Amino acid sequence: MNPGLQELTRLFPPSRLLYRPGELAPYESDALTAFRARPLAVVLPESHDEVVAAVRFCAQHQVPYVARGSGTSLSGGSLPIEGGLLIGLNRMNKLLRLEPKERIAVVQPGYINLQVSQAAAPYGLYYAPDPSSQPVSTIGGNLAFNSGGAHCLKYGMTSNHVLAAKVVLPDGETVELGSESLENTGPDWLGLFVGSEGLLGIATEITLRLLPKPETYHTVLAAYDSLAKAGDAVAAVVASGLLPGAMEIMDSLAIEAAEAAVRAGYPKEARALLIVELEGEIPQVEAEARHLDEVIRGSGAYEVRVAQGAEERMKIWKGRKAAFSAVGRLSPDYIVQDGVVPRSRLGQALQEIERLSERYGLRVANVFHAGDGNLHPLILYNGRVAGELERAEELAGEILRLCVALGGSITGEHGVGMEKKAYMAEMFSETDLAAMQRIRRALDPLELSNRGKMFPGGEAPALKHAGAHPLEKAGVISRE
Repeated sequence: MNPGLQELTRLFPPSRLLYRPGELAPYESDALTAFRARPLAVVLPESHDEVVAAVRFCAQHQVPYVARGSGTSLSGGSLPIEGGLLIGLNRMNKLLRLEPKERIAVVQPGYINLQVSQAAAPYGLYYAPDPSSQPVSTIGGNLAFNSGGAHCLKYGMTSNHVLAAKVVLPDGETVELGSESLENTGPDWLGLFVGSEGLLGIATEITLRLLPKPETYHTVLAAYDSLAKAGDAVAAVVASGLLPGAMEIMDSLAIEAAEAAVRAGYPKEARALLIVELEGEIPQVEAEARHLDEVIRGSGAYEVRVAQGAEERMKIWKGRKAAFSAVGRLSPDYIVQDGVVPRSRLGQALQEIERLSERYGLRVANVFHAGDGNLHPLILYNGRVAGELERAEELAGEILRLCVALGGSITGEHGVGMEKKAYMAEMFSETDLAAMQRIRRALDPLELSNRGKMFPGGEAPALKHAGAHPLEKAGVISRE
């Protein structure tokens, strides 16, 4: 046995130390399955002290490591480090404290996003950030990548709802960042940590801000005969002075996939759907609904539906939430891209993505948080066709460059991870990147924590693993 593994056996029992090939296989990828790497071992801590022990082991032996929750990262952010240690946090999945009067919840990093709202519901409270993966993604992962969701337009990202965190730094030291108060003094170390993609340490306890559940909702589904019209409608809604809880767009391919998966009842002939949801107190929502109706009907929508009750509302959202995974019904492989453009440039961006799709000969399904310009183009390809993955990667890069050229960003909520690190230089100068590196190395001089992520350098693993998955080649699995 590897000497390092022998030492780990003294820190973790056999049931929570995985190192055999069959045990490691489920951890080789995250949700961006084109990227693969095999760690030396996986440890499954159940307490803060065990996380400290694992990190100190890595610091002592200069072993790189990555923390992972449910593995739902779409940027390769929780991809293992070849020959490193993977610290799985799923067993740290407890709700430690819920304070309804203070409107806070304290959870471990493996606690599931949706469970926070379920625990708070009896008190008329909920947790606002709602990524599409909320039934499975963990709060620790949401914090690492500053996740958003459909309702981030009105309520902001994860960073707006995390009040404090207990963090294990890369040398094994424990620090407390932030506080339960809404007002902090001194440098915003917590703000620096949220969204740092695991490069600055591991959060083991996270204090979340809860909000009162809205009194009522008004959910509108509008159908358009062009994607550009739907994009322009978003700008019209915002220009009208309304601030919806959410605004989402799906194109024809995403509609087709969602219908096949969950039968949401969407207009199948639509080139684009716009979902707009108002929420708040009844008098306010009723007044805003009248205003919204005028804007939507003046935006060129050929069909407008208003959800009549909770069941219809949930059916509309079920289709939207299922869109990412449902695209798997249309293609054996796809890349989920994530970029941002100003709302006023949405129509232009969508037209250009359609043009790029035709040029590369690859279908692109568009699903995105329209209210804040967060695009999620899904590039469909077949990994078993020689050269198609590379073409899909190239198209994804073109879309990222387009976002930057239009005044946006290379990521809205999925993070940089492995997938987009080569494009950091498109958005930041060498001086900017050097400053970020200095901050990282001040806490982690050896770059042990999530080594190889976010910053440019090194070849993406996907480019070395085109074609069939190794299990396909071995005849273990099949996509037929």
